[in-house]
Amino acid sequence: MKNIKYLLLGLSVVFLMNSCDKELDIDPAQSISTDKAVSTPENIQNILVGSYGLLLDSYMLGGRTQIYADLLGNNVSSSNYVNWYGTYSQLRQMNGKTITSDNSYVENTWATAYKLIFQTNTIIDNLAVVTDASDKARIEGEAKFLRAFSYYELVKLYGKTYEAGKTNTQLAVPIMLSSKVDFTKDLNVARNTVEEVYSQIIKDLTEAVSKLPTSNSYYADKNAAKALLARVYLQKGDTKNARDFANDVIENGGYSLVSDYTKAFNTNENTSEDVFALHITSQSGFNDLNLFYADDIYGGRGGDIAVRSSYTALFESADVRRSFFHFNIYDDRLTSKFINQFGNIHVVRLAEMYLIRAEANLKEGTSIGATPSDDVNLVRTRSGASTLSSVTLNDILLERRRELGFEGFLVHDIKRTKGVLGTGSWTWDSDKLVFPIPLREMQVNTKLVQNPGYN
Repeated sequence: MKNIKYLLLGLSVVFLMNSCDKELDIDPAQSISTDKAVSTPENIQNILVGSYGLLLDSYMLGGRTQIYADLLGNNVSSSNYVNWYGTYSQLRQMNGKTITSDNSYVENTWATAYKLIFQTNTIIDNLAVVTDASDKARIEGEAKFLRAFSYYELVKLYGKTYEAGKTNTQLAVPIMLSSKVDFTKDLNVARNTVEEVYSQIIKDLTEAVSKLPTSNSYYADKNAAKALLARVYLQKGDTKNARDFANDVIENGGYSLVSDYTKAFNTNENTSEDVFALHITSQSGFNDLNLFYADDIYGGRGGDIAVRSSYTALFESADVRRSFFHFNIYDDRLTSKFINQFGNIHVVRLAEMYLIRAEANLKEGTSIGATPSDDVNLVRTRSGASTLSSVTLNDILLERRRELGFEGFLVHDIKRTKGVLGTGSWTWDSDKLVFPIPLREMQVNTKLVQNPGYN
C-alpha cells in the first residue's frame, strides 16, 4: 500500500485573500486563484488530501487535543495520574486549570480546526467538477467525515458537555457550512448551541456512512465513520445508538485485536485493530504525542509528561499494560505508546469499540453482540489481566482508563459521567474544564460570547 504524504496546501488563506489587492496583476508563483484551485477533480482530491494533513496537524489529532484531555483531566481521585515537567506555559495552564484567553494553543487549535472546516466546505461546494460518480460520493463522504471530526473536537473543548435528556442550549462554536464569503455582508458569526453542533456532527457522519466505501486504503472509510458515530453517541449519552454502531464495526468491520497489546502502537502500517489511523512519514506530519510523552532517545523532549505510580496502581501485576513504560535519566516513568517518532497515530482502535459496546449494553440492559463482561474480559485477557465474573459500570470506566490511557479520553470521560477531579475543586461541569473562546477571535468577531469564568 502506498504511503500518504499529507499536503498542507494553505488554500484557505488564498481563498480569503482572493479579493484583496486587485490593482496588482501579478500572480505570485506560490498561490493560485480559487477558480483554478477547484477547477479539476485532481485539484479537489489534492485539497482533500491536504485536509487530512490539517487533521494530523499538531494542534489537532497530531497530539495536542489528546494531551489537552490528559492535562485537563489530571487530579483524579485526589491523586495525579501524571506530572507536568515541561516548560510550555500553555500546557502548564491546562494542567493547573488556569487557562487564559490568549493561550496560543487554545487559539491555534481553534484556527486549525476552522481551516480544516473551510477546506472541507470548499470540497463540498465544488463537487460538481468531479464527474465520476463513485469518486464524487467518496470525496463527499471523506470531506464530511473530516468536517465532523473537526467539530467534534471543537465542541468538546470549547463548549460545556452534552447532558442527555436535557435541552443543551449551552453555547459551543459557530457552525459554518459554506466556503463562499460575501465581503459585502456582516462576516461576524454567533456561536451555535451544543445541541446544534452535535446534530450537525451526526448529520455529517450519517451522510458519510452512506457515501464512503467499505475499504479506502489509509483514508476514512465506512467503518471509520461508524466508529466515530459510536464515540459521538456515547459522549452525548445516547447509549442505544453507541451500542449499535460499535457492534456494527465489531461484527462487520473485519478487525481483530492485536494478540500482543504492545504491538498495537508505534507501527508504520495499520494494525488489525486500527479502524482509523493517521500516518506519519519522516518527510511530513507531526507527532506531538511522541514529542511530549517520550524520552529524547525516542525523539521526544525527554519526559514533559511523566506517569505517576497512582496510574500504574490501576493495573494487576500480571497485566502487560502495567509495565508498558520506559524511564528517562531522572527515573521518571514515561508511557511507551509513542516511542516511534514517525509511527502512526492510532485514532480509533477496535478495543475502544468493545468498551463502548460493553458500557452501552450495560446501561441499556442488553447483550447485543456479547455481554458486557465478555467484552471487558476480551480486552483484559489480551493484556494478561484476570477475567471478571461480572462487571459494573465502574469496572468498565476503569477499564477505559487502563486501555485508552493517554489517547485523549480522560477529561471527556469525566465530563460525560459527571465525575469529580481532585477533592472537589473541579466538578465535571466546572468552567475551568472548558477552553475560553480565543481572545483574538473575540476581538474580531463581535457576535461571539465568551465562556463563563473568562470575562
